[in-house]
Amino acid sequence: MASGVTSAWSALLLLLAVGTAIAIVASTHESRGYYAMLQETEAQRWYLEEEYSRLLLEQSTWASHNRIESEAQAVLGLAAPGLEQTRLVTR
Repeated sequence: MASGVTSAWSALLLLLAVGTAIAIVASTHESRGYYAMLQETEAQRWYLEEEYSRLLLEQSTWASHNRIESEAQAVLGLAAPGLEQTRLVTR
């Protein structure tokens, strides 16, 4: 009987060891897949941050006072009023 119990325990331990090994391999494979997704996401984040910086720079260029004034003069024919056209309003 002792020999049968020992081989049953050995078989159980072998089965647990094989099951653990398979679980480790599966976990490692899944971890590598997640790491690859992380790398792709970080690359996309880096690209989007660069694009956002470029857009901020372009926005500041389009919104500069000199550009707005020159566009107002060229496209709309507007000009800043001179001193003779300015009035001071007081209470």
